Amino acid sequence: MVDKEIGFLLVEDNQGDADLAMRALRKKCPDQSVVHVKNGEEALDFIFCKGAYTGRNRHNQAAVILLDLSMPKVGGIEVLRAIKADRDTEWIPVVVLTSSNDDRDVETCYALGANSYVVKPVNFDSYIRAVGDIAHYWQLVNRPRSR
Repeated sequence: MVDKEIGFLLVEDNQGDADLAMRALRKKCPDQSVVHVKNGEEALDFIFCKGAYTGRNRHNQAAVILLDLSMPKVGGIEVLRAIKADRDTEWIPVVVLTSSNDDRDVETCYALGANSYVVKPVNFDSYIRAVGDIAHYWQLVNRPRSR
């Protein structure tokens, strides 16, 4: 992996949702790179530079992580817990982007330090618009804390 700054890390196991999200992210923030990983295990490997990502510069983290909850191998809540428990990664904004509208998931994610919780719209246009709005806010409106 090249040490180019990473705009977004998309953690999404559904390829259709991932394709739509990447399209929306690239349209709204064309200068920001998007890295897509397909499950929680791969996300943890990427973030903490393990497995296939050994040797990646751990200090080159995504500016924003978009995280699905329901994934194979390691679920999104465990990924969120690991990110927010580590001093080197706790600062990364994590936007939970999931189909779960369960109040327990919402409360758990915020208790673990999620920065936002967005339920995926089921309508194609609404989904593209929601992801574009997330990108716009976190990359163009929000002032991030210094690392």
